[in-house]
Amino acid sequence: MVANPERRTALVDAGVEVLAREGARGLTFRAVDAQAGVPVGTASNYFGGRDDLLRQIDARLHIRLAPDPAIVAELLARPRDRSLVAAFMHDLMARATGDRTSWLALLEMRLEATRRPGLLASYTASVRGDLVEGMEFQRAAGLPGGDETVAVLYLAMLGLILEHLTLPGVLDGVLPGVSVPDGLVDRIVATIVPETAEKRVGERVGERTQE
Repeated sequence: MVANPERRTALVDAGVEVLAREGARGLTFRAVDAQAGVPVGTASNYFGGRDDLLRQIDARLHIRLAPDPAIVAELLARPRDRSLVAAFMHDLMARATGDRTSWLALLEMRLEATRRPGLLASYTASVRGDLVEGMEFQRAAGLPGGDETVAVLYLAMLGLILEHLTLPGVLDGVLPGVSVPDGLVDRIVATIVPETAEKRVGERVGERTQE
């Protein structure tokens, strides 16, 4: 295969655009070539097949949707309380809406993984790795809540992003006076995340004492 990192990245980004717009069935090498504006046959020189292209799209999406290290550092200078978790979730939502194409491509990857056993294994490991990384970050940063909090928060935010990016009308006015998506982000965090890490520790100590 051809070794040209810049061209490969451009082709993968073109694949993201095609996947988000046309779905997995429309993700052909010819479509990727057309999206990238390169001669027909170029993509086939860079990828071993559609599964290879999909795996590289998965890796690229993690880069495109990753948080800005400068923003993370700025947020971590704040007190470790519920409002900090809310700030991280607002950043997540801003990245999702700011690169809607990447998130739609992620959703298409999920659907395609149900049809392709090889992709299912690699994509499951990739997404599970993200969840575990989130739990590790929560612990290392000293944020309120534990692994259960992160897991439930993950599920709630995934559902909110899914609805907001695909069927936004479902959420409009569902909770009177609560804006979409920012107000719903605040409600999710307030419902799931304890106020502070210290308070949660105290609650657990009290629970053990009562037992």
